[in-house]
Amino acid sequence: MKKPVELGRYIVADPEICHGAVTFRGTRLLVADALELLAEGLSPAEICKQMHGWIVPDAVAEAVRLARDHFLDRHSHLRGAARKAA
Repeated sequence: MKKPVELGRYIVADPEICHGAVTFRGTRLLVADALELLAEGLSPAEICKQMHGWIVPDAVAEAVRLARDHFLDRHSHLRGAARKAA
C-alpha cells in the first residue's frame, strides 16, 4: 500500500483520497480547483469561503508556491529569469 506524500503543511497526495490527486490535507478538495478559482480572479479569502471554510488563505498561498516551484522545475531554463523579475 502506498503512503501519502506530504507536499507541504496543507497539501498532500494520498492514493486513498481522490485517486492520489493533490488535495488539501484532511479534505477531498483539489488543489487544482483552488488554483483555477484563483486564475478566475477570486482572492484567497473568497476561495476559502467558496470551499466552505475547509481551508485557510495560507493553504491557498502554499498551493501557489508549490505550483510555481513545479513550473520552474519543469522549465528550469526559466529559473534565472524568474529571479530577475522578482
